Amino acid sequence: MITAHKTIKIKAIPILFVFVVGLLSPSKGQTKTDQSSTVPVWTEADRKYLLDNLIRSKQEIIDETKNLTKEQWNFKESPDRWSINQIVEHICLWELIQMNEVSTALQTGPFPDFTHYLPDSIFLDSDPNVSKKKVTTDFTKPFTYGVPLGNNEGKNNIIWLTTMQNESIEFLKNETRNIRIHYICFGPNIHQRYMMVFQHIFRHLQQIRKVKAHPNYPK
Repeated sequence: MITAHKTIKIKAIPILFVFVVGLLSPSKGQTKTDQSSTVPVWTEADRKYLLDNLIRSKQEIIDETKNLTKEQWNFKESPDRWSINQIVEHICLWELIQMNEVSTALQTGPFPDFTHYLPDSIFLDSDPNVSKKKVTTDFTKPFTYGVPLGNNEGKNNIIWLTTMQNESIEFLKNETRNIRIHYICFGPNIHQRYMMVFQHIFRHLQQIRKVKAHPNYPK
């Protein structure tokens, strides 16, 4: 699968955290820790960074899939590659997993005394090479839950995805808690998890564009 922009490089994190990749470096205003404290803080610059990218990724998915025919939704570059329909379904599956992890982290509560928190930089990859193929099942062994079945109509997958994206956007717009001290299994915090969410989408947007650029793609 093809990545867009930059790819996330995850080091020493439980397996569910290793699935993604691709876009921007953190915004200049992004603050990782309060200089007067060892406790990470979530700033308004952080909020804006996540919202800008989540809103952008949502709109780009809508734009890239608007008015596709059934043949276009289901076209494959080759039998072993995913169709646009399957790519969007795959994004939905991962989005659902991420939302569950975020809600679990919120319900578990904050850990302000946790000192082994990870810097944002490890969730970004400086390697711009987007040609490296990644296999979903490498990150979900022994299971295949990340592999789309392709049974849904493409437009229904868009409804599914944008519904989840809208909920995340509203959550981040209104959240007042310090989500940098809510952790996913003591790996990434919630802010970092959302970095992984939108980068995963940008990565697969590049894949969608590659499908559409194929010479045999239905016109």
